Amino acid sequence: MFNVKTFNNIAQIGLDQFGTDYSVSPEADNADALLLRSHKLQPEEITANVKAIGRAGAGTNNVPVDYCSEQGVVVFNAPGANANAVKELIMAGLLLGSRGIVSGIAYVDGLGSMDDADAMNKLLEKEKKNFKGSELQGKTLGVVGLGAIGSQVANMALMMGMHVVGYDPAISIEAAWRLSSDVKKMDSLEALLAKSDFITLHLPVLDATRNLINAKTLKSIKKDCKLLNFARSEIVDGDAVIDALDAGLLGAYIADFPKPGMIGRKDMILMPHIGASTDEAEENCAVMAANQLQDYLENGNIVNSVNFPHAVLERTTGYR
Repeated sequence: MFNVKTFNNIAQIGLDQFGTDYSVSPEADNADALLLRSHKLQPEEITANVKAIGRAGAGTNNVPVDYCSEQGVVVFNAPGANANAVKELIMAGLLLGSRGIVSGIAYVDGLGSMDDADAMNKLLEKEKKNFKGSELQGKTLGVVGLGAIGSQVANMALMMGMHVVGYDPAISIEAAWRLSSDVKKMDSLEALLAKSDFITLHLPVLDATRNLINAKTLKSIKKDCKLLNFARSEIVDGDAVIDALDAGLLGAYIADFPKPGMIGRKDMILMPHIGASTDEAEENCAVMAANQLQDYLENGNIVNSVNFPHAVLERTTGYR
């Protein structure tokens, strides 16, 4: 019997992956494994019997990974399980950044006191020129990070008629196979920034990526470029982005991570971290995390761990 302690509300389809040899609940005692989403896990919650932790999502910022490594606890995540959800929101972000959708909706919402349909129609016809945008077709999208999400975004943009350039010095063979050959490889971040009408970031938070977009790199950006960040807040220096917007270097910032000082700006479109907030993404992440925990507890296999190498061995007998 294995005990799995859960934090947050894990999608039921994920919990259903565990068989009758598992006791799964938020109150599980002497847990063999932990399963969580956004809960900020503390070292004291990782008791002596814990062998593995499953994060039902891609990022592991909320897990003390270094401490887990010291204790020999394997940490799993669910890369790619939320990729389609994020990709679709990037599509929305591109459209919001290219057309006067947000300002147009706000304008219409302000007409609530009008009760004359003809007068409203005449006013809208007169004012609609103020919300004119541009089409995405023919524009260049720069994709920084070509993993599970970035490669899907790049392929989607090509289907929308955009030109796509990409930069990822650490691209995996698997990701490269997923990527269309029509994506043009850039040799440096600065080259991508200078060429792109839109830039979207798809990177984990590492020492090398923290504040990757900063005052220095923003000097290389194409004038009026729109920057999208649906990856991690820490990748972008928010103050530098504000300065670039104020200086007219950057056209707009579209992000899933609002910060103080950004709210209410007309050159920013901000969302409350909803990139992976779909029923399907939550279910996919829960299923992947649960299956990886089971495979490790039952077979010792390690797939999609952030702190231990990939290790899979086929059974040759009924027992290990």
